Amino acid sequence: MTWLEMAEEAGLSDSLIRGLKEFHNTYDKNDDEKLRERIPEPVYIYYGKEVWTRAAAALLSGRNLLLTGPKATGKNVLADCLTYVFGRPQWNVSFHSNVDAAYLIGTDTYDGEKVVFRPGPIYESAEHGGFAVLDEINMAKNEALAVLHSTLDFRRVIDVPGYDRIQVHPAARFIGTMNYGYAGTRELNEALVSRFAVLKMPLIRPEDLDRLILRSFPDINPDIKGQFMELFFELQKKAENAEVSERSVDLRGLLDSLLLVKNGLTTGEALEMTIVDKSFDPFEENVIRDLIKGRIPGDLTSKEVFS
Repeated sequence: MTWLEMAEEAGLSDSLIRGLKEFHNTYDKNDDEKLRERIPEPVYIYYGKEVWTRAAAALLSGRNLLLTGPKATGKNVLADCLTYVFGRPQWNVSFHSNVDAAYLIGTDTYDGEKVVFRPGPIYESAEHGGFAVLDEINMAKNEALAVLHSTLDFRRVIDVPGYDRIQVHPAARFIGTMNYGYAGTRELNEALVSRFAVLKMPLIRPEDLDRLILRSFPDINPDIKGQFMELFFELQKKAENAEVSERSVDLRGLLDSLLLVKNGLTTGEALEMTIVDKSFDPFEENVIRDLIKGRIPGDLTSKEVFS
């Protein structure tokens, strides 16, 4: 699927597609094969026209984007799809306690002959006009976040201690993702949030989940597909009511279960691996297992699930 086909399938308006074409015409001039290899080819497509429209408009306007929302809303899938549609190389930063300024910008290293500067993902994105995906940005330390301030605001510069000051490439964008309530997360400070356009990701709608499953498994039995969808939304509702944890609301796991069935497992075996066993609480496991048994027979094979 080309970037244009994805943009059209996402439901982007003619004006946004024209803007994307102008963006490509302006910035698609790099023949560096290593950079082109960094353009992601999404496994899944994000479905949700309103979200796509807001995200594409913000990025075309030169804004950076902060995707917030609960689990299974497709934040990382959308980030990959946006990077692909804009045709930019991608660098990923997964924030944790060891991510500091040196990791983000770069640091001195010895190449066997001399000390050289090894650029980090923020430096690389800024230099090459890439899209940097800042995953779980609300787990970052203050030192790491301070690096981003001048990079993300109107100055668009990076000061590298002992080296040059570089200007951020005009095609570069930064896409942050964050969940609330996870261990180790916290509120982002006002100064950093003001440097993003914030997009609160909604829960996936039934019609969009239907399109997602059909695109991945066009030969699925319609009745079985309906039961898998009902299972997902039932788990989602129980998580909202605190009857099970959000760990069980795993859209990727649901799709993985269908893939495992296609490759020879029964539905019971597949769902046990991709949904049930991701919970480590015995009581919760039994609740999830009972939900699955009430919806989907555990002995269905690939021939019965797919036509």
